[in-house]
Amino acid sequence: MSVTDRDANPSRPPRPPSMRDLLASCAAATAVSTPPRAPEPRAPQARERRAA
Repeated sequence: MSVTDRDANPSRPPRPPSMRDLLASCAAATAVSTPPRAPEPRAPQARERRAA
């Protein structure tokens, strides 16, 4: 719905968001509020394993 659609008929209530809009907003909120993952521990090199 554009701004002009809302201004043309102020007595008409706005349409509720679609499921696609709701899912997109949830995905965006999760992406913004989730801290980055810690880096994966590196596997020891073959040389280091033989030395132990």
